[in-house]
Amino acid sequence: MKKNKALPGPFAAATKDMRFEGTFEVLIPVPDRVRPHRVPLQFPTQEKAESWLHSPEGKEMIEEIMDREQG
Repeated sequence: MKKNKALPGPFAAATKDMRFEGTFEVLIPVPDRVRPHRVPLQFPTQEKAESWLHSPEGKEMIEEIMDREQG
């Protein structure tokens, strides 16, 4: 049985930075990087972070980050 070694998709998570306590951020797993790339935006709720993730602006920023990290 083969294991699927594909990267997980981008996801929203609670911010670990104490300066922004109670907010959420979007993290993007990138190949050949130990930690996921953090999008430089803060969101008041997880729902707003996830909706931004699927918006045209979010998809565009994710593509830019992936292109920058790969090339």
